[in-house]
Amino acid sequence: MGPTDRGRDSANVMSVRPIYLDYHATTPCDPRVVEVMLPYLTGDFGNPASGFHVYGRRAARAVEMAREQVAALIGAQASEIVFTSGATESNNLVLLGLTSSDQSRRRIVTTAVEHKSVLEPCRILHERGFEVVVLPVLPDGTVDLAAAEAAINEETLLVSVQTANNEIGSIQPIAVLAELAHRRGALLHTDAAQAVGKIPFNVEELGIDFASVSAHKLYGPKGIGALYVRSGLRRRLTPLLLGGGQEFNLRPGTLNVPAIVGFGEACRLAREEMPEEARRVAALRDLLESQLANRIPGLRFNGHRTRRLPGNSSITFPKIEADVLIANVPEVALSTGSACSSGTIEPSHVLTAIGLDWEEAHATIRIGIGRFTTREEIERAAHLIAIAWERLVEAGQ
Repeated sequence: MGPTDRGRDSANVMSVRPIYLDYHATTPCDPRVVEVMLPYLTGDFGNPASGFHVYGRRAARAVEMAREQVAALIGAQASEIVFTSGATESNNLVLLGLTSSDQSRRRIVTTAVEHKSVLEPCRILHERGFEVVVLPVLPDGTVDLAAAEAAINEETLLVSVQTANNEIGSIQPIAVLAELAHRRGALLHTDAAQAVGKIPFNVEELGIDFASVSAHKLYGPKGIGALYVRSGLRRRLTPLLLGGGQEFNLRPGTLNVPAIVGFGEACRLAREEMPEEARRVAALRDLLESQLANRIPGLRFNGHRTRRLPGNSSITFPKIEADVLIANVPEVALSTGSACSSGTIEPSHVLTAIGLDWEEAHATIRIGIGRFTTREEIERAAHLIAIAWERLVEAGQ
């Protein structure tokens, strides 16, 4: 029996839940968030659009309180928060909604490391005749500012750059990009799904016009998010859906009150606990990286070494494919830096954009550490990963 077989057998017989180190994919819903959501799944079940009775009014008040909590976390006004199903929808609403109503400028500027929910709408816009400029990034994953300054001109309608990368954690110079955009009369949108609740993020200080957020990235429920729209810009967006006047006529449909309430509570908790939590999580990440580096010669750590998310680690392993290594560490929940599309494994566009070749990209694991990760789990995970790598290399896998 080979190492891979042993790993799969271990997964089949394991009776305990694996150590969760995939916080960039999603975060566990905080029990305190679940607690505040529960009443809105039972007794307070009203539709916030039903303002003629107490059930609807209670629901509406809960929605507005959550709107204020989301706004407070990012330094916005409550009236600037539009609830959506998540950052993917928010990204689409900005890119497709803005270009549907404003075609006086025909250039969109983005980067090579954006989430697919930005890159795919950009592809559609290119097919519709817009000029889409994809900026290169430096080897640390941050945008090439010289290229950005050259690309953002008087024909630019929108600059869309993520705040922090979902694979390598690098944090972009958003304030600088916003200044460049505004100098040319363009608008700045950022996909902030990975950043909000993990690092300081203030839309006023950064000069942001639009920002996309997902609750499930900051210990809230899945299926709810928001789009921040700077005051005065709502009229420039065309809704993607029709059929109701909810969310300032930008996002029709009955509001998901329990999820919105949970989103608000998650933002309140993040606002209170983020500074200490970020320090603790970053220390755990540093511990994991040092322990792995001591055991495995030739490790490569991707992304900016200091300007990155506190819980992020993107690691390229020598002499082994990432999916084989993951299969042999069933006690730890990990993810790769590659995406599977239509049954064909393609290297991550993020990893190739920072200069990794095919082999290196397929040898890369993304680790995400978060609120509920313990030091004991980090030490055990580092040991298990190192043992599996040593065994696989010895076996010639």
